[in-house]
Amino acid sequence: MNKVVKNRKASFNYEINDRIEAGAELFGFEVKALRGGLGSLEGAYVILKNGEVFLKNAFIPPYQEKNTPAGYDPRRLRKLLLKKSEIFEIEEQKKGQSLTLIPISWYSKNRRLKLSVGLGRSKKKFDKRETIKKRDQERDLGRRLK
Repeated sequence: MNKVVKNRKASFNYEINDRIEAGAELFGFEVKALRGGLGSLEGAYVILKNGEVFLKNAFIPPYQEKNTPAGYDPRRLRKLLLKKSEIFEIEEQKKGQSLTLIPISWYSKNRRLKLSVGLGRSKKKFDKRETIKKRDQERDLGRRLK
């Protein structure tokens, strides 16, 4: 599993409880761009609409600008490929709680690009401060041990 593009803010802004692996409908030049490390998941989110799952606002630039079709939108809506049972399970988990679907990372698996999607709850401000505090303490401890 080779991580291609990662959403760095996902673990900071959200407390992720469950992870799901999903495929996506992509154009060939989008796949090449992602394998080249281009693209970003900052500000992207996953929505459920009419029993289907979509990735919205993920930025994937064209691999070669001159060879892309006219009118290509790098932030277009992309359909995620999940089984109906997985979609039903997500809907059941989201029903009673205030959970959010967050794209975590693009990675390659057996020559295919997969999207890791997390099901989690957004952190409050004091939780974020606690995360920063723990990270600083671990960094200081690592410096002292060197």
